[in-house]
Amino acid sequence: MFGIYLKRELSRRKKAALVIALGLALGIALVITVNSVSAGMQQAQDKVLKSLYGLGTDMTVTKARTAPTSGSSGRPKFDFDAKSDSSTTQSSDRVMTQGGQSLKSSLVTEVAAQKGVASAVGALSLNVTKVNGSFTQGKAKSSTSNSGQQGGPGGQNGGGTGAPQVQGGGASFDVNSYSVAGVDVTHQDLGPLATSKITTGKTFTAAQTSAKVAVLSKSYAKQNKYTVGKTFKISGTKYTVIGIATPDSSESTTDVYLPLKQAQTLGDAKNQVTTIYVKATDSKQIATVKAAIQKNISGTTVTTSADLADTVSGSLSTASNLATSVGKWLSVAVLIAAFLVAALLTSSAVSRRVREFGTLKALGWPSRKVTRQVVGESIVNGLLGGALGIALGLGAACTVTAISPKLTAELGSTGGGGGMGGGPGGGGPGQQAASAAKNTIDIALTAPVSMTTIALAAGLAITGGLIAGAMGGWRASRMRPADALRSVA
Repeated sequence: MFGIYLKRELSRRKKAALVIALGLALGIALVITVNSVSAGMQQAQDKVLKSLYGLGTDMTVTKARTAPTSGSSGRPKFDFDAKSDSSTTQSSDRVMTQGGQSLKSSLVTEVAAQKGVASAVGALSLNVTKVNGSFTQGKAKSSTSNSGQQGGPGGQNGGGTGAPQVQGGGASFDVNSYSVAGVDVTHQDLGPLATSKITTGKTFTAAQTSAKVAVLSKSYAKQNKYTVGKTFKISGTKYTVIGIATPDSSESTTDVYLPLKQAQTLGDAKNQVTTIYVKATDSKQIATVKAAIQKNISGTTVTTSADLADTVSGSLSTASNLATSVGKWLSVAVLIAAFLVAALLTSSAVSRRVREFGTLKALGWPSRKVTRQVVGESIVNGLLGGALGIALGLGAACTVTAISPKLTAELGSTGGGGGMGGGPGGGGPGQQAASAAKNTIDIALTAPVSMTTIALAAGLAITGGLIAGAMGGWRASRMRPADALRSVA
């Protein structure tokens, strides 16, 4: 009886049911869209942070660089000889550690022993500035002036010789700067190479701790036309390319990967690292692990993903803030309005059915049965609105994913890393511009919809139907048979 009556009443009042369902659908669709876009923003930020850290890294340990001493400027120095043979090309590499101050390799073991740390791996960041070119020596020539007259007993010429002048000569040099990362080849799942995958060739093996081999980033290899098997030199040491790495999420900020011991030899940094990559046993205890490391290992800077997220700016940060604040509050406001409209429309529909409900009560229907009928109709309207809302929300999310708007993430400095400023070692203005370009990442926005979001939408639809049904049922339960007779009269 309940199902038959429910079906008949809904078919009689299609317009009213459709209006209520559409109101709920719009609110639910907005909730799904905002949640999916927010999830896409979170994924985009995770990609940005993984491009800096590496997959699985929860925090890094560094040490701030100290100011150079009075006898050292901290800038690279190049020495060349002005040879007479202008066809001879001279070349010089200047290798310097970049980022923070070097740490002892023994600190890696000390960090790994801290409570809450699952694993810790050290890495060494280097900056190589290569200068090559040639000098052409100038030639001194003297100018002679002649008066054309004989003078003196010796019959010497009366002309004079002018001061010698240097003519020709000069220099032509090319400056190239690139970054090198020393990788612990025995723990490649954590560290600078963890964020990339080998697309050509192979990666390091555990036995290559001291091997003169290298893995290049795809962009650097393409720029310099390096392929697997080719060799190149850094400071006179020849390295063989064994693999080409492609970053998982963004443009790599490292050009060359070497075994850690080889990088330490190049940078004259034996048993030293610049960054310690840390993975926590529990992602919810990262703040506790950070505090423990800072307390037990003094003088270090511990940077977590939350700290890095605060340095991300640009359109990604702006859109994320809008989705988090304005978008969520807007969806809540629209949803509340949809619930209220559904409740008012249901109550209004009940008031127009005075004769019907009064007659049912006169026939012996108890108030709870009348209330159940109204609530049942409202829940069906809510489920219909939920289905429409889920369809609209999925459509909106798919549209955002199909368009994939580009967002820009600009990565700021957290104090422990970053390039060195000033002079050839820091690259000067050109190198700073290149560093800024590498710190700007373009991310395509997607809007993934999870089953949790769909379940939330279904729950909201049922909640909306219950609210509307409760208000309408309360009003219907207060009607009396006399109200029906009065309506007929």
